Amino acid sequence: MSPTSPLDPEQLAAYFALMEVSSLLQHAVDQQLREEGGLSYTQFQILATLGENPDGRRRMTDIADRLVHSRSGLTYQVAQLAKAGLVTRESSSDDERAVIVAATPQGLALLGRVLPGHVDLVQQLLLAPLTAREATVLGGLLGRIRTHMTAIPPRSAAPRRKNAPKS
Repeated sequence: MSPTSPLDPEQLAAYFALMEVSSLLQHAVDQQLREEGGLSYTQFQILATLGENPDGRRRMTDIADRLVHSRSGLTYQVAQLAKAGLVTRESSSDDERAVIVAATPQGLALLGRVLPGHVDLVQQLLLAPLTAREATVLGGLLGRIRTHMTAIPPRSAAPRRKNAPKS
């Protein structure tokens, strides 16, 4: 790995501001979702993803591709939602290896209950200090960064290192 140049003051300030804003927003969103619906952020993402489909169903792999979460962690969160009666899991009729996750009426009702507070919080904390133009620019910048970051193979796709031979 080649040495990299240090971050200049503007880059360092941008990095720290992004990390702090992200942490503050994540904390507030987590708190709102737990208080209003007893949901983790990942559980909310799963229900919101299902709620976008007219039939409230998606393949587990499609949900995993959409969310930034480990597959095992996602499986656990879906199991928790299923245990609470908010989703069901079933085998796909098209592909026996695929699992279909479907929101139950209770899951969609819970999503409908927490979504207004979620939207209000995002508007209040993230969007209120921005003009419409600034929000568009921010979305474009973050979208470009997300595209760059998601193009890099995830750690789970990297070749595993072999253990050093024991002597």
